Amino acid sequence: MKNELISFFINYSSFKKGESMDENIAVEKNKDYIIDIESQGFEGEGVGKINNFAVFVQGALKGETVKVKIVKVAKSYAHGKLLEIIKPSEYRTETKCGIYKKCGGCQLQHMTYEAQLIFKTQRVKEVIERIGKLNNVLIHETLGMKEPYRYRNKVQLPVGFADGKVQIGFYAPRSHDIINMDSCLIQDAAADKVALLTREWVTKYNIKPYDETTDSGLIRHIMVRKGFKTGEVMVVLVTKEEKLPNSKEFIDIMVKNIEGLKSIVQNINSKKTNVILGDKNITIWGQNKITDYIGDFKFNISPLSFFQVNPVQTEVLYKKALEFADLSGNETVFDAYCGTGTISLFLSQKAKKVYGVEIVPQAIEDAKKNAMENNVTNAEFLIGEAEKVIPELIRKGISADVVVVDPPRKGCEKSLLEAISKMEPKRIVYVSCDPATLARDLAILKELNYKTVEIQPVDMFPGTFHVESIVLLQRKNT
Repeated sequence: MKNELISFFINYSSFKKGESMDENIAVEKNKDYIIDIESQGFEGEGVGKINNFAVFVQGALKGETVKVKIVKVAKSYAHGKLLEIIKPSEYRTETKCGIYKKCGGCQLQHMTYEAQLIFKTQRVKEVIERIGKLNNVLIHETLGMKEPYRYRNKVQLPVGFADGKVQIGFYAPRSHDIINMDSCLIQDAAADKVALLTREWVTKYNIKPYDETTDSGLIRHIMVRKGFKTGEVMVVLVTKEEKLPNSKEFIDIMVKNIEGLKSIVQNINSKKTNVILGDKNITIWGQNKITDYIGDFKFNISPLSFFQVNPVQTEVLYKKALEFADLSGNETVFDAYCGTGTISLFLSQKAKKVYGVEIVPQAIEDAKKNAMENNVTNAEFLIGEAEKVIPELIRKGISADVVVVDPPRKGCEKSLLEAISKMEPKRIVYVSCDPATLARDLAILKELNYKTVEIQPVDMFPGTFHVESIVLLQRKNT
């Protein structure tokens, strides 16, 4: 079965948007076509051809025959809307989510979970070979979850008004149209109940949801955070103004109905912006934080804190990072892009000294507090750009035996990779949330005398096309 699935996805990216196909436009917008799906695209969409012209179809699977309506035509490809599945794939499954086809949150729930994991493994392999030009690298099968639902510990839901009703849910793909939600199967169940209660409160007291087109109204978003190991819940109501009518009623309804509730916070965001949270928080009930654990480490979580949204798989990822670092207790470790210090604390268990570097001041403050909370004394956290701070450490005579990088989606700055290579650490552990930028950076590190030894994909976001990877690199002359 597994070999069949690998074959199913092996050419999933045969067609790339932007590659030259047929110079003559072979399809017409708004016209219906029947096509055979030949592969899977970068985001899991099906890819077929009409007269050698690539058509991308969200929701279609390789091996299927489908009827589509062409909704967008570019020079070398088109997008089709799935109208009918004439011949289904054996790897298609019924989705459990009632709004899956409308919501922009998930892309792969129509695919069996085993097939999702194979897809993600093949996606990593393909970009490592095509972009990184790296062959014969050991790439393990993607580590999945036993239960790939209800895994997110944080949800941010926009609040709006349409068709005479209050809408709370998720945005439709590539839009700000809110898809009203009763239940989201990748969020914790507490978030469903908070959304329902908030909708009832807003409706009952005629409180105006925010309208981004007119920059008017009060209630912008509702955010829910849940400590999976502690059971603690935080509710954050994001408002345009500080004055909050009927706040007592809001507090009462949450306290009576939300199990584990520890904190209700009003966040003020008065700017006309797509950024969800403002800078000002007012704790209107309970504590200003909740707590949770990753492994044996305790973390304080405030409304603005960064904390991995899938704590189950985060523990899997960090244990693998510690394994790849292969520490004996005598090493100095640099943790670039350390965030709130979660990986740094894991590394501190077996390192002599850990230096965490992060550009966000609040994250560094949280990292220091997290270290104190866990009685970690061998981790030091520094504010600044990693590509500037690490060379400065080197100039001061501080060098690392092992370097861990966990960059944002855009990957590492080349100057950082060059600075790391000059220090000549024995090992580099690269944690990536984007296979394409990972492949690019691994190619750079190859030129800087580092060999990619093995890659472990981890499924942090079941139901979506996203995949996390952790990579071990070794200096070639060691």
